[in-house]
Amino acid sequence: MSSRARSEDVLRIPGGAAGGTRAVLPAEFGDCWTEYAPLGEGLTLAHSLYRPSGDLTEESAQVGPGTTLVATFGISGESGYVARRGAALRFRAGHATLAAYTASAGERRVRAGATVRQLRLVLAAPAVERYLGVAAAARLACRNGVEALGEQTIPPWCRALLQALLVPERVPPLERQIAALTLAAEVLRPLSAAAGACDPSPRLDGPLIEKLERARELMRAQMDRRLTIPYLCATVGLNEQAFKAGFREAFGVTPARHLLQLRMQRAWTLLASGARVAQVAYAVGYEHPANFSAAFARYFGRTPKSVRGG
Repeated sequence: MSSRARSEDVLRIPGGAAGGTRAVLPAEFGDCWTEYAPLGEGLTLAHSLYRPSGDLTEESAQVGPGTTLVATFGISGESGYVARRGAALRFRAGHATLAAYTASAGERRVRAGATVRQLRLVLAAPAVERYLGVAAAARLACRNGVEALGEQTIPPWCRALLQALLVPERVPPLERQIAALTLAAEVLRPLSAAAGACDPSPRLDGPLIEKLERARELMRAQMDRRLTIPYLCATVGLNEQAFKAGFREAFGVTPARHLLQLRMQRAWTLLASGARVAQVAYAVGYEHPANFSAAFARYFGRTPKSVRGG
């Protein structure tokens, strides 16, 4: 027998460790729950246990703007994830899997009779930028959907840290955070090394970097205006060729793409707070709400009204 759980079937209640929340599927699906505990700005620990009564398919979607990195540590059993756009991930006991999610939607799949226990470290966009650097975060943000970034066998020395996080109420908050960050450092190491190897920003001189940073600040502060490349160049004192080349070298993304990312992330935040679509469109620099709605749907794969409606 197989069953399908929709996102609205999930019951979210206060509970779990460290003042977090607990997401529970109704009993008809079996014993299936996930506890979320915040560990710091942009960093969340998720502990899940799934014992489905039949083959289970559960709808899953990323909530919020930007790219999220998720490191999944398999404690027992095996599960899968199939994205709406076709990408597939597998999570196995004894393995750590790193994946990036951007505006993603898909399905979690667990076989009947399985006991699947997993720990996940969820790094939202601010944490990705803090731990991997601005350029690496910008490169990840250019990707849409779901992308597997690597899988490795969990080293023996990590197992004690995982066990401590499975019973967080017995571990002091500081030790819990240290354990989580140590595990994150282990799985992010290949990504961190790649970011350091390909980050070209050290080749840029100080004055140029200052001008490029100022341009980014202008984008954040004035995104409600009709910003153009000539305007940004004139304001920070760079010619167009140097500006475009330097920006891409420093941040791993074109100025136009970065401005779009900033606008879409701001738009999501405003919509989620209840702002009207037209108000949001003007606030992020669109003269016509219809053009904004089309751009938002292309970027996130869902309409602005669907975010405002929860």
